[in-house]
Amino acid sequence: MGSHNPSGADNQQERPGVEQWIVGFVDGEGCFSISVVRNPGCRLGWQVQHEFSVTQAATSRAAIDLLLEEFGCGSVIENRRHDNHHEPLLRFSVKRRSDLLEVVIPFFEEHPLRTAKHSDFVRFASVLRSMEAGVHLTEPGLRSIARETELMNRRQRSRYLESSEAIRQPSHLRR
Repeated sequence: MGSHNPSGADNQQERPGVEQWIVGFVDGEGCFSISVVRNPGCRLGWQVQHEFSVTQAATSRAAIDLLLEEFGCGSVIENRRHDNHHEPLLRFSVKRRSDLLEVVIPFFEEHPLRTAKHSDFVRFASVLRSMEAGVHLTEPGLRSIARETELMNRRQRSRYLESSEAIRQPSHLRR
């Protein structure tokens, strides 16, 4: 006759509630970002960078380590602060496209975010999936991705869309 040992609950299946804790934590502290940045080494001279990140003060290392453990991908980056705070910042960061597509996106599709961050996530997932299809390798695709980035997070004008290369395009190819 076997006994159930709740104190040995180390894997995700045996730890109910951790998924909802992650959803709440990411709703408050997470960021899904896409940027189109100049890179002369790329065919079109621009590169799409993507990242899922969560930033916390170093004293909250246990929370950042839990994200690393639960997602099983990404890294933790320590940034020294140059403001009036003395403790460093830790950033849990996932940049690898395959990790985003195979781990992060499915997690948040199964456990949806509850704040306005959900719409950033939906755009983020859409852009990543379009990149899998190679959309970012064409000028119109890059323009489409740049327009999506303007609707996410800080909602800043895309440098790609402001660039002279994009402005020189015939008007029927612009917005």
